[in-house]
Amino acid sequence: MPKGYWIPHLDVPDMDRFQAYRTTADAWHQHNGSRLLARGGRRDVLEGKMRARNVLREYDSYAVALAAYSSPEYTRAHKLREGHAVCDFLIVEGYDGAQPAPVGTPPSAAALKGYWIGHVDVTDPEGYKPYTVANQTAFGKFGARYLVRAGRHEVMEGSQRPRTVVLEFPSYEAALACYRSPEYQAAAALRKGKADVDLVALEGYDGK
Repeated sequence: MPKGYWIPHLDVPDMDRFQAYRTTADAWHQHNGSRLLARGGRRDVLEGKMRARNVLREYDSYAVALAAYSSPEYTRAHKLREGHAVCDFLIVEGYDGAQPAPVGTPPSAAALKGYWIGHVDVTDPEGYKPYTVANQTAFGKFGARYLVRAGRHEVMEGSQRPRTVVLEFPSYEAALACYRSPEYQAAAALRKGKADVDLVALEGYDGK
C-alpha cells in the first residue's frame, strides 16, 4: 500500500509564539506512527519560490495521513499556530510504481537523506512528456527514488500547484548534485515553457 505524506510549507514570523504548536504537535507525533523525514535542515530553493520552513512527514497510507490531520489531537495543536504562521498544507498519496533504473554507481548514502519537493503546474501535457523520460538518466545516476509522483492529494490549507513530486536521494549533496548535473539540466530544458515549477531541496531530519 502506498504511503501518505504531509507537506506543510510555512512562514513563521514569530518563532516564540509558534513554539507552543510545535511542542504540542511533536508530543502527539511521537505516538501516532508517523515518521518525520525533513524539517529544519539545510535547504536550497532550486526553482520558483517556497516558504521558509518545509516539512515532510510520512504516514502508513494516504487515508491515515488524512485522518491524522482531522483528528482531535491535531485539531488542538493546530489552534495553537493560528495567527502565528502562514501555511500551505498539502496531504499527498505516495508512489509504489517503477523507480528510476540505476545508472553507474550511485552516490554513497549519508547519515541524512536528501529530498526534492516539487510542485508543478503542467501547461502543455504533451510537451511535458519528453521531460519525464529524459529526467530518468539523472535520477538513476544520483540514486533518486520516488516517494510521491502525482498521486491523489488534498490541499488542507492555503494553496498549491496541482501536481506534486517528492524524490529521496542518498544525501543532501546528491540531491543538489543531481539538479546541477548536465543530465538533469538537459532534461529540464525540455520542460521549459511546458510547466511552471516550484522546487526545493531539503536535508533529512536529524532528530533535533
